[in-house]
Amino acid sequence: MSGHSKWHNIRIRKGAQDAKRGKLFTKAAREVIMAAKQGGGNPDTNARLRLAIRNAREVRMPNENIERAIKKGCGEIDGESYEEVIFEGYGPHGIALMVETLTDNRNRTVPELRGVLSKRGGNLGESGCVAWMFERKGVVNVDRAAADEDTLLTVTLDAGVDDITDEGESYRIVCPPESFEDVLKALEAAGIEAQSSEISMMPSATVQLADAKHAQQVLQLLEELEDNDDVQKVHANFDILDEVMEAALGA
Repeated sequence: MSGHSKWHNIRIRKGAQDAKRGKLFTKAAREVIMAAKQGGGNPDTNARLRLAIRNAREVRMPNENIERAIKKGCGEIDGESYEEVIFEGYGPHGIALMVETLTDNRNRTVPELRGVLSKRGGNLGESGCVAWMFERKGVVNVDRAAADEDTLLTVTLDAGVDDITDEGESYRIVCPPESFEDVLKALEAAGIEAQSSEISMMPSATVQLADAKHAQQVLQLLEELEDNDDVQKVHANFDILDEVMEAALGA
């Protein structure tokens, strides 16, 4: 299990606390607005909106909030105008970063991200400096109590799954982006609920963080980046052993 996957799962468990602060609701609403703006307000014909609605429901966003965000995206009610910007750069100890943002003010977002990275031993880079290290993939997490690995493979094989890995408390299903919807539909047809699902950027190679202090520095950077309202997702290419992760989180 990659270090960033471990961190992602920890963030899922912390999601309820974030939702109470409104953080996850804000990010989910922005994604729904952008999806509706780009592809229209009908989730039956807009795959990105279907995913945005699904993810909003995963963080328990009320339906009325989702409907309001769709109307904002479609221009039916007044709302903010967001721009999609992906920033690339480096964190401490040589890790590569891709930071997906939805911002209504790029001139605010850039210095904020630069400040976080500088404070945590990283820096922003030029467009394309690390993108070649990542590949776009569909990622679905299923609680191991919902199905075993053989069942998941049988259910998703014809849908185009690339890989299924044991993440400890869950299984991670990886597929090409074009197979993402088919994999989710196959799971739903089999009565298997997805714990989380997203289109992610997966690294082709990882940087091993074997020192708990180094791991803690990287995790602090990720948390601070993800806490920024303009940041939707952070992708990184680090790996941390379980015992090092535990030591880092307990430090």
